[in-house]
Amino acid sequence: MTNPLFYAKILLFGEYGIIEDSQGLTLPYSFYKGTLKFSDLKSDFEKKSNDSLLKYSEYLKDLQLPEIFQLNISKFKTDISKGLFFDSNIPQGYGVGSSGALVAAIFEKYSVKNYQPEQVSKNELKNLRTIFGQMESYFHGKSSGIDPLICYMNLPILIESKESVDKVAIPEGHEGKGAIFLIDSGMTGETGPMVQIFFEKMKTEGFRKTMKEEFIRYNNACIEAFLKKEMNPLFRNLKNLSVWAYEHFKPMIPESIYNAWKKGLDTNAYYLKLCGSGGGGYILGFTKDYKKAEKMLEGFHKEVIYRF
Repeated sequence: MTNPLFYAKILLFGEYGIIEDSQGLTLPYSFYKGTLKFSDLKSDFEKKSNDSLLKYSEYLKDLQLPEIFQLNISKFKTDISKGLFFDSNIPQGYGVGSSGALVAAIFEKYSVKNYQPEQVSKNELKNLRTIFGQMESYFHGKSSGIDPLICYMNLPILIESKESVDKVAIPEGHEGKGAIFLIDSGMTGETGPMVQIFFEKMKTEGFRKTMKEEFIRYNNACIEAFLKKEMNPLFRNLKNLSVWAYEHFKPMIPESIYNAWKKGLDTNAYYLKLCGSGGGGYILGFTKDYKKAEKMLEGFHKEVIYRF
């Protein structure tokens, strides 16, 4: 029996804000995926993955998980000794959930209790998020649990607050002029150091104030407008969000993207925002006219994820 595939995820809105109780909106992205497999570990990639799983199994063994979320660690370890590895094309350090997919795959295969994602209640979602947060903290120091939750559920998730998450339907995309797209910054980013910068910034009262009064307001307004498919309010708030990030999240914006970010703001042809923690990896772009934006962003590798 083959193991299920776990897709990457894209946090459309809520980067850093969800740490401070803003809303977030995140969706699965099937272009990238990963699955657990067995092999004779002949390739370096497989060997390295197998070694990483062994180290990770030691961490999981010491996790104090509630009884209903227990993992069968001895089976996991046995499988590792038989050549288990995580076969994935999800780029690491790109903000699209490489560790989230791994955590989801391990939970699905080794969780003592079986869950059917489509039948998971809102309360179970909350508990799963907590468990996934503990499991993923191994990779990032501190995890909200959102990435593995998306990868596990394979459904769009609305983060309503720190305490509350729910499944959500997003407006169906259609072939129009507009697009949401990814831009490859050409460098990887590390979540840990970026989150550290954010927490340092949060120590200053001015930043805390603007985060709560401006960032969270624009962010939540973007989510509301996107879910209602109201494009004018969406782009108005996107611009505010992009300007805010340009001024306050400078260390998180990859240098290679810096001028392109400003160009979008100056021309209103497109707006850029962080995809995850930033520092590298992908950046998200929003435009009402993709052909025009594509021309202006020549030289960057781009992937369209949603048309409207």
